[in-house]
Formats: sequence, structure tokens, C-alpha cells
Amino acid sequence: MKTFLLVREEDETGISGTGIVAEGVQFTDGTIAMRWLTEHTSTAIYKDEETLLHIHGHGGKTTVHWENHQPCI
Repeated sequence: MKTFLLVREEDETGISGTGIVAEGVQFTDGTIAMRWLTEHTSTAIYKDEETLLHIHGHGGKTTVHWENHQPCI
């Protein structure tokens, strides 16, 4: 598993704001679970990073920032 932060440079909808807007984890099979850090929090599951960014990427205005991680032993 590896963790990430979802960072939004520009908020097109005016809902989630800018900066770090969500945190998440990607499982070894590619599935992503993500938790929004907005006023009205929610958790969502995505098939993979491509799907997540297709929905929330807003043409590159929102990006996934992978955190440093060590393999599980």
C-alpha cells in the first residue's frame, strides 16, 4: 500500500477549496480509497489513479502527491 494527498491548485466548483483537499491510500491491486478533508467529509473508492483523476483532476488543476513510503516486510 502507498498513501497520497490530493492537492488542488484551483477550485473550479467552489466546494472543496485549494491546497490539500483529500488523503488516500492505494492498495496493491491499484484500488484507491480516498477521504475528503472538506467541511462535509466523505469517503470514496476508485478503480485506480486514472479513474480518480478523470473525475477530480479538472484538467491538471488537481494532482496526486504520493507520500514517501517503505515496502511492508
